[in-house]
Amino acid sequence: MAVLQAILPIFALIVLGYTLGRRQWLSNQAAGELGNLTFKLFMPMLLFSGIAKASLEEGFSAGLLLAYFVPALATFVALNVVGHRLCGRPTPFGLTASFSNNVLVGIPLVASLFGSPGLVYVFAVLAFHSLLLFSFQSLYGALAGKEAVDVRSLLLNLANPMIVGLLLGVLLNLSGLQLPAPFEHLVQWLAQAALPCALIVLGANLSNCHLLPSREALGIVFAKLLAFPLAVLLLCAGLGLGPLAGSVLTVMAACPSGVNVLGFARHQDDNRVVSSAITLSTLLAALTLPLWVFVSGHL
Repeated sequence: MAVLQAILPIFALIVLGYTLGRRQWLSNQAAGELGNLTFKLFMPMLLFSGIAKASLEEGFSAGLLLAYFVPALATFVALNVVGHRLCGRPTPFGLTASFSNNVLVGIPLVASLFGSPGLVYVFAVLAFHSLLLFSFQSLYGALAGKEAVDVRSLLLNLANPMIVGLLLGVLLNLSGLQLPAPFEHLVQWLAQAALPCALIVLGANLSNCHLLPSREALGIVFAKLLAFPLAVLLLCAGLGLGPLAGSVLTVMAACPSGVNVLGFARHQDDNRVVSSAITLSTLLAALTLPLWVFVSGHL
């Protein structure tokens, strides 16, 4: 029951955003501007305030990062090998299957189910998530195709406002200092706007995606929602991580594919497959996420 209570508000906001976008009550331009404000201000404040008060000792451990990113990179490689053989060129299929929507879905879900102790694991993964997977996708496109490595884009990942918010929060945490009360209230108010706005923007973005299931899209969704979280769960158990860490990492791996991966779809066919996989994984995650929460909590 607690799982459903945590998931329903998340997907209700996504459906609301989808409806607003589909009916153009929230235009594409307005959704883009709201997205910019959310990801450049509200979300960095949420990450900053969360990591500034978190316990960092257990969260930022080698075992934790290995338990998440080894399966993520294995999924990335496996799906890209299959996609390359099917299409004869680099594809973003591996990135779509390994890049979870941990900011928009993962953070509110973990916060609702596990509270602040669980969020420190989310923040640890987010510190490397985009930079690592996007960098590997760029290198793959350059080495296996004809794309040039965009060093500037890779460096801009380091200057991402959310990464900056995380790093500033870590510095404040390590310093032992606290923000003055007025600034603390300001940060909290801005942070409270992050998740509702982000989920509405996600829904609005999904209204522009097309759901045309194909064998490629279904394969990506299978890897994203089932194979990837299963590998994370088993590796967490093998590495002896605690039950909280194992549950949080499994839930993060089981989140639907992030919309950001559409930026790596260079061909129209890839765009159609990735768009369908994102939409389908978001819809089916409403069913598979409760399953993974239950399984990870009983192992």
